[in-house]
This record gives sequence, C-alpha cells and structure tokens, in this order.
Amino acid sequence: MQELNELWNVIMEKIELSVSHVSYEMWFKPLRVLDFVDNKKLILATKSTFAKNQVLKNYYDKLKNIIKEIFEDDVDIEILDPAEEKTFLSENKKKDKTVDIQSDKNPFNPKYTFDNFVVGKCNQYVYAASRAVAENPGKKLNPLFIYGGSGLGKTHILHAIGNYIREYKPNLKIKYVTCDDFTNDYIESLNQAGKINAIGAFRTRYRNVDVLMIDDIQFISKRMSTQEEFFNTFNELHLNGKQVIISSDRNPDEIPELTDRLRTRLKSGLIQDMQTPDFETRVAILRKKCQIEKYSIDDETINYIAEKIDTSVRELEGMLSKVWFLATLLGKQSADISDAKEAFDDKNEEKNEGGKNAEQIINAVCDYFNITKNDIIGKKRNKEIVEPRMVAIYMVEEMLELPLVSIGQLFGGRDHTTIMHARDKIGKEVKTNKKTQNIINEIKKILQGG
Repeated sequence: MQELNELWNVIMEKIELSVSHVSYEMWFKPLRVLDFVDNKKLILATKSTFAKNQVLKNYYDKLKNIIKEIFEDDVDIEILDPAEEKTFLSENKKKDKTVDIQSDKNPFNPKYTFDNFVVGKCNQYVYAASRAVAENPGKKLNPLFIYGGSGLGKTHILHAIGNYIREYKPNLKIKYVTCDDFTNDYIESLNQAGKINAIGAFRTRYRNVDVLMIDDIQFISKRMSTQEEFFNTFNELHLNGKQVIISSDRNPDEIPELTDRLRTRLKSGLIQDMQTPDFETRVAILRKKCQIEKYSIDDETINYIAEKIDTSVRELEGMLSKVWFLATLLGKQSADISDAKEAFDDKNEEKNEGGKNAEQIINAVCDYFNITKNDIIGKKRNKEIVEPRMVAIYMVEEMLELPLVSIGQLFGGRDHTTIMHARDKIGKEVKTNKKTQNIINEIKKILQGG
C-alpha cells in the first residue's frame, strides 16, 4: 500500500500541473486511493456523490490519460462516493491502510510531524511560530495565519501542530477542517428539516473546541453567509482563549471579497508566510524523505532533482517517489542519475538543438582563449584561466540547460554554488558588456564551424 500511495502522489502532481488550481482543490485533492485491484483497476474515494459525479463528468478522460501515461498501460478507474466506500472497506478490511488517517478520531497524517519537517531560511519563522502555538495553544500568537503557494508545506505544518497537541496535550479538543468542509457542513445544517437544531449542533461542533484549524481559508471568498458564520465562530473562540489556526495560499489582504471585519480578525494575530525553498533546503527535504521512506538514492541524483524542481515541495517529493518507483520497477536496489533522467525524460539532455555537447563547447572556448581543457577544469585561479572557465560554464548552462550539479562534474567536480556564481556573472555581463557579448558570439561561430 505504501508504494501505491507514493505512486498516487506522483499522479496527483501531474494532475495539479494540468488543471486549474480551483479544480484541483475542489475535485482532485479530496480524492483518496483505496486499492489497486490485480494491478488493473484503481479504486478511488471522494467526499460526496456530487464530487464523484463532477469528476466522472468533467475530468475522467484527463485522469485516465494521466494514469495511463504513468503506468504505460490502460488502467480501469472506479470512483466511490462515501456510501460506496463504506461498503468497499467493510468487504476489504485487510486491504485498507488509509482509514485511520481519514477518520474523525485522528484527521492528522502521522507522517506530518515537527521532526519530519525540514527547516530552512524559507520557513524557519513559520516553524518557530507553529511550534510555539503547539506547545501553548491559546496563550499567544492567536490567531496564527500561515500563507504560501501550493505545495510549500502548509498542510504539513498544520498536521504537525495537530499531531503534537494530540500527543502532548491529549485532553485538548481539536477540530481540523478545510474551508470547503466548513462551508459544506454549514450549508447542510441549513438544509436539514430541523434547521434550528441542526445549526445549533453545527455551532457546538465548531465552538466547543480548544483548537480550531481551518485549511485553505481563501475559498471562503464570495461566500457571505459562511463568512458571517465563521466570523462569529472565530469571535467566540478567541474571546474564550481558544486557539485559531488558519492557512491560505495568500495573505488576508489579497483574499478577494472578504468583509472588512473578517479581514481584520484574520490579521489580528501573527501572520507568517512560507517561501519557496532554496537549493540547500530542497536537498535536505529530499534526504529526509529518503530517510523516512527508506529510499536508497545517491547524492548526485538528489542534487539533480533539487536543481530541476525549485518551486513546490510537493512536486519535489512526488518526483523523488517517481524516481524510486522507476528504479524498483527495474529491480534495482538503489536509484541513480539514469533513473532521474528517465523520470524527467531528459535522456537526451547532453545535446542541444544544434547537436553540440559539453565537450565541444569547452573545446571551442579553449580554442578561442588559446588554453587547454586541463586548464579550464583544473585548479588554476589566475585571471587568464578563471575568465575562460566562467565563460565555458555559462555557455554550457545556456546552450544545454544542464543541472548545476552536472555542470560541476564537467568542470572538475566544482560545487554548485561556484557554477551558479560563474553563470550569473557572465550572464549579467552579456547583457551589459559589449566585449563579453562579442566573445560569446565568436565562440558560437567556432562551434558552427565559421
């Protein structure tokens, strides 16, 4: 089941890149994988009959094509609504491995803890604030508002807070829901026959808690009656010293069509943003993932992945899982750079459009400056060698778009920061210095045989 969940993460990454953010959050993110029957039928579950029908009607072909692309074969897909899921699970208890995570008793993924959260410059303040709230909920930093782009780890940090409180403060009552869950729960209470009693029960569920966590609050935009209900819920909890924790893909000022008073409430505590991780943090995230999942993947491959994906942590981890999955399909005990290139479909990356490779580019630079290849890849640091070396690094990166770690290997095993410095320095000079522009153009003529 673990490998199936890892593969599902890869599928979700591809889906997220191929549909709008709203469609992904509403229809695909709630999907859960239950089973892969005889390696021929993928059993999925969603949160409502309406959601099931929407996916089948509007996105089935896209889902089918993405799954076929990954499995390289036709795979049947069956999507279950909650009633169908219940029947399926009762008949397949031994197969199910996801019920504990999804149940009301524990809504938090046990893998999402503070210990498993990789801290870097991009998220150190979010981590510190979240840890402080988990250790002393309701005492300070209330509300805690965390925002950042999709896939940067907001859900992980929320689950880490929840898991910490459940372990170290088990007497506290926690309610964790997405904004859509809160909205749907409220609408359902309005539509029930015993409306007054249903609304009362709804308010009890959300206000009789010690910690309320709302994920993706940006979806409350335009829902005025839901905003009113959440505003009142927020007020009652805050006045009673209860902790409110909120996540969003943007800060409160950028959420459209919020009432002024709700926007003010959201801004009344601590606001922290999760930023895009730098290269070192991405490498650390991948190493931590390997440690947790017991993947055997060498450093060169990890660096390669970290350089190719520089925006989303979710996409980063999804690609790592795909690389490992491809390696295991081949019966390998360890994944290497060839598996990563296969995953990224970069098998021909050494060649550019003109058919030139790195060695040809380096040789052309040597010819222009009248030096040897050993000079360029060696340790000499005199100006007559350093400038050509930086030009060669820049041209290899520009023409071939190789990852920095691969370029570093070509130039005597140099560190990626050295490669980055050379690339950026010459890249800036090309834009501002006529002499450097001419040098690059003359070397390109050499490559073209002119």
